[in-house]
This record gives sequence, C-alpha cells and structure tokens, in this order.
Amino acid sequence: MCKILSRIQELSKHEGITIGALEKKIGASKGVLSRAIAKGTDIQAKWIESLVENYPEYSAEWLLTGNGDMLKATDESEPTIAEQRPAVAIYPTKHVDDGQQGIPLIPFSAMAGALRGEIQAFDYECEHYIVPEFKTANFLITINGDSMLPTYKSGDIVACQREAMTSVFFQWNRPYVLDTAQGAILKRIKPGSDKEHILIVSDNPAYDPFELPLSEIYSVALVIGFIRLE
Repeated sequence: MCKILSRIQELSKHEGITIGALEKKIGASKGVLSRAIAKGTDIQAKWIESLVENYPEYSAEWLLTGNGDMLKATDESEPTIAEQRPAVAIYPTKHVDDGQQGIPLIPFSAMAGALRGEIQAFDYECEHYIVPEFKTANFLITINGDSMLPTYKSGDIVACQREAMTSVFFQWNRPYVLDTAQGAILKRIKPGSDKEHILIVSDNPAYDPFELPLSEIYSVALVIGFIRLE
C-alpha cells in the first residue's frame, strides 16, 4: 500500500471516523479513498490538498512524507480537536438505514485474516454494502491483477463465502479464494494428480496451472458473485 494511504487511515482512526466519512469531509466521491486503499494505488494530489485544508491541526509534512509528529504543536492548555471529541462506539458491522448489516469490503492485504475469520469488520475502516443476491457472503474483496482475465478484471469486487476446512468439498472448476503457504490467491480449482493435491488454474492463459498440496491450504472461501464498476 502507498505509505500516504496508511497515514490517511491513521488520520481517520485518530479522528474517530470512517474512510467514507473522511471522503465526504474532503469533498471526494464515495470510494475514492477506500478503493485506493484496497488496491494500494495512488490518489490525486487535490485530495491530499483537501485533507490538509480540512484538517489544519495535522502536519502536512507528516501526511506527505511521514516525517515529524502527526499533529502540529499546540498550546498545552488548549485541547486538540481530537481530545474534545467524545469516545466513539465501535460495532462489528455498520448498520444501514433499513436495519440490515452490510457486507464488509476487506482490503486485499487483509484477505488471509478474513478467510480465517480472524479479521472483524471493525479492524479496518471498511465500506459495507447491502447486496441481496449475496446473502451468504462473509466479505467482499477487490481484485488486484490480471491472472483471472477475462472473467475478472482488476478492480472488480468479488463476494466470498467462507468454507470450513474440516468439511470443505471443492466444486471443480469454480473460483475460490485460498489462504495458502504462498499467500492469498483467487483461482479456479480442479482435481490434482492425487487426493493430496489440487490443480490451481488461472483464467488468463498467460499463467500456467500448478498443483498445490492440500496441506498448504489454511482456509478457503467460495466466490459466489462479483460486481463490476464501469
């Protein structure tokens, strides 16, 4: 992830607001910051300038370079804005107006933890989405890379349903998200050369298939659908 994005996350946590609320504060469209954080991509300079203008108590040097303190020096007798704000209650998921719970959009870097059930929605400043067709989804992730082209493009959002490793039954040729010894991957699964292996297949023919021992798979989620943003 771009280091400035991690500092933006620090700023939002220090302010006690979500990334979505931060986007509204600086006048950015919904998802401008959250998508950049999920994909690890850069953001336009105008949003950094808007952050500096809207949060003058934070050091521009720290935001841009990471040098120095997060907050500018203030008179110790005068509390900072963050100190004046009451404590913020944090819940496992963010409720939307109709009372339902949204599905958290987890950063790709947190995918392994989400697969194992170690990551709770409040561990990240996640956007949450209500998608009626994805009622069984545990989390959403944003595709990064081209290994699953043309089926999935970089930037597509896929819905994932966790499967118990003790009773997992692979549906051959279906796409799965796997937490493996080689890292978290999204691939199609086919039978391996024996019962101890599975074949990992990319939709992009430029990527060769390879076998993976079942012993190197820590957790599994079935891809049940995806959203493409044009």
